Amino acid sequence: MVGERLVPHLRGLGTTIFAEMSARAEETDAVNLGQGFPDVDGPDDIKRLVADAIWHGPNQYAPGIGFRELREAVAAHQKRFYGLEVDPDSEVLITAGATEAVTAALLAFVDAGDDVIALEPYYDSYAAAIAMARGRRVPVTLHAPDFRLDIAALQAAVTPRTKVILLNSPHNPTGTVLTEEELRAVAEVAVAHDLLVITDEVYEHLVYEGRHIPIATFPGMWERTVTISSAGKTFAFTGWKIGWVTGPEPLVSAVRTVKQFLTYTNAAPMQRGIAAGLGMPDAYFQQLAADLARKRDFLCTGLAELGFTVYPPAGTYFVTVDVRPLGYLDGLAFCRDLPYRVGVAAIPHVVFYDHADIGRPLVRFAFCKREDVLAEALRRLARLRG
Repeated sequence: MVGERLVPHLRGLGTTIFAEMSARAEETDAVNLGQGFPDVDGPDDIKRLVADAIWHGPNQYAPGIGFRELREAVAAHQKRFYGLEVDPDSEVLITAGATEAVTAALLAFVDAGDDVIALEPYYDSYAAAIAMARGRRVPVTLHAPDFRLDIAALQAAVTPRTKVILLNSPHNPTGTVLTEEELRAVAEVAVAHDLLVITDEVYEHLVYEGRHIPIATFPGMWERTVTISSAGKTFAFTGWKIGWVTGPEPLVSAVRTVKQFLTYTNAAPMQRGIAAGLGMPDAYFQQLAADLARKRDFLCTGLAELGFTVYPPAGTYFVTVDVRPLGYLDGLAFCRDLPYRVGVAAIPHVVFYDHADIGRPLVRFAFCKREDVLAEALRRLARLRG
C-alpha cells in the first residue's frame, strides 16, 4: 500500500481538517466559517506596494533571513508595541508564515524522546510538527467555560524529559488571551526547569478583552524564548505567507539552520508590502480590533439565540460553541453534516485534542467575514431548529 510507505511516526496525521471542511464547503456552496481567513483583502496601500514590487522587482530570491527592510520593520514593531530591543541583523528571521516558523523551531530544538508541553486544544500543525521532530506532545488542557490555564496542571506536566513549552496566546481555537498572572507563572516554570518557550502570537493585534503581553518581556525569558508572528491575520493577507521569528541570536540562528532547508526564502515582493504595513499608525491596529469585536458580538449573539452554548472569545478570529443543546453529541459529526444540511461550514474542536472526550461537543466558527456573510450563515443555521 502506498500509504504504508509513510514513516510510522507520521501515519496518524491524515488530511488536515481544514482541507476536508473547505472541500465540503466548496462542494455544497456553503458559507465557510471554518478556515480562518477573511473574505475582504487588507489595506490597498500595501497591495499597491506589492504590485509595484512585482512589476519592478524584487522578484528573485530574497536573502535567506529576509530583506533588511522587513527585518527592520519587525524589530521596530517589537520595540513600538512591547518595548523589546531586537537586532534586525541577528535576532529576526523572516519565514514562510508562522506555521513554517513553528515547525522549524520545533525541528531545531526537539529531539527524539523530548517532551513538548502544549496548551490543549492546539492548532493541528503543532501535533504534526512535534511528530516530525519525533518529540512527544504533553497536553495541558484549557477547560470550558473560561478556558483558563491551570498552573498546577502545567507544573505537573513538567518532567526531566521536558524540553519546550509551546505557547499560543491569543489562543486558537478557544480565543483565550493569557493574563499577566498566567504568563508570569509560565515564565517561572520555564526558568525553574531551564525550558525553552516557543510562542505563537499571530493573533497579537486581534485582542478584544485584556491585552497581549509577549512572554519574552518577563524576567529571565528573553534568552529562552522564540517569539513567532505573521502578517496574515494582522493585515488580512493570509495567502502571502509572511511570518517572522524574533529572539536571542543563538535561538534564531538555530531556527534559521532548519528554515534554510525548508523554503530557504519566499515571497520577495510581499516582504516589501508587509514592511510598510508594520509601520501603519496606531489607528489601523485599533480599528482592526474594533471591527472584529463587533463581528464577534454579532455572531455570538446570533448563535446564542439559536440555542448553542456560546463561549465568547477574548481574541482571535474564532468563537467556540457547544452543540449539545441542539441535540448533537459529536462536534465532528455535526461539522461533517452541516454543509449538506444547512449550507454552513465549521471546524470541530475534537481534532485539536488528545483528550477527545473533552473536545467532542465543541465546534469553532470563524467571524472574520463580512457581516452580511455572518448574517446569511445565521439565517441558514436557523434551519437546525426546524
